[in-house]
Amino acid sequence: MGTDWVWLISLRDLDADARAIQLGAIADMSLLPGQERFVGEPLRMALAGLADESRWPYMVESGGDAAGLLTLQAGAAGLAGWPDDWSAWLLRGFLIDSRHQGKGLGTRAAAAAVEAARKLTARHQSGESGVVLSVNEENPSGLAAYRRAGFIDAGRYLGGDAGPQRTMFHAFAPAGPS
Repeated sequence: MGTDWVWLISLRDLDADARAIQLGAIADMSLLPGQERFVGEPLRMALAGLADESRWPYMVESGGDAAGLLTLQAGAAGLAGWPDDWSAWLLRGFLIDSRHQGKGLGTRAAAAAVEAARKLTARHQSGESGVVLSVNEENPSGLAAYRRAGFIDAGRYLGGDAGPQRTMFHAFAPAGPS
């Protein structure tokens, strides 16, 4: 079973039957002890994402398995300590299932999230320039994964519920020749 790639499956773009199958797989995801401090319960996060028009929840798939979950949100970048809400997508609720951690999937999924956000920007003609997130300073694995995915540290943010955060940003690649 190869895990050198990830697919992001947009839950919002699936029909009801396919979405129910993916939500079942998300309900089976688990966190390692202590990680609940940094991220919420997977199924609850997916359902919240589907209920909010500004959010786009994605299941992370690798090797045919449900390996994680993430949400891109429009108009909420300030929640990560970004100076405004609208110039970047907010990457939130990002987790890799405990059975799939330590394989580099977080880095690949974070990079894939940037590409998904770029496509959403083009699809909706909304004008964001990249993706922003906040990661707890006590989460060295998360910090390292985001750096490897190309996110740049944009400074300290003290607005998170779980203690000091680092705001990180990844700009979209410039559009190439058509």
